[in-house]
Amino acid sequence: MTADERVPLTPQAPEGLSRRARYFVEGHGLRVPRQDLTPLREAWLDRGIPAAEIDRAAAYQMRWGGIALPPAPAYEGGPRVLEAGMPEGSACEGWRFPAGDSRVSMAHGFMIGPGGEFGIDADRWTPLHASTEGWVEALALADHASYWARTITKIKGGAVEDLDLDGFEPVPEVQGLADTWWRGKDSFIAIYRGEASGFDAPQCLRAHIYGGLDAWGLGGH
Repeated sequence: MTADERVPLTPQAPEGLSRRARYFVEGHGLRVPRQDLTPLREAWLDRGIPAAEIDRAAAYQMRWGGIALPPAPAYEGGPRVLEAGMPEGSACEGWRFPAGDSRVSMAHGFMIGPGGEFGIDADRWTPLHASTEGWVEALALADHASYWARTITKIKGGAVEDLDLDGFEPVPEVQGLADTWWRGKDSFIAIYRGEASGFDAPQCLRAHIYGGLDAWGLGGH
């Protein structure tokens, strides 16, 4: 970036997000300068990284790079800034690339998987959401639910497995894999299985229950 270029502080939400998520990105996010990956291309090719994987990282960088969002309610807040890094992997195990640096020192990193999944690279690769859009939708929903809920209950470990989800429906926009959101008649339940699965540590299982929501609290799209 040249000295004359200006980076707007307010990011423009990528297309394809819900109204709630667009408002979250543009109302609560910040835009910072993003790295141009073009000068790194030849060096990455020399390392044996396939051109298609470099293109995937570059596409992520163009869509999400430089967007800083408020902390997530789990995973010590998630990436500080969404930012692509050098792809790693192989044809056998699939290729992944970093999604952005952690806010604090963590035993896992945030990665984008072979199919575009957003997940954590713990003891094993654990996709949290089917896409970065799903991760951002989950952040936006957590922000929305925490504002409108009359009560917020946090539980962990085996108590999460005892949750009764009868009458709840999955929230599709979060594209949940290890992490899922469930909508009931007056509440949301967010279940965070990523660290429990990624480290084979059932005690790391977490759930947040947002209760006392009205129709707007349950919608707000």
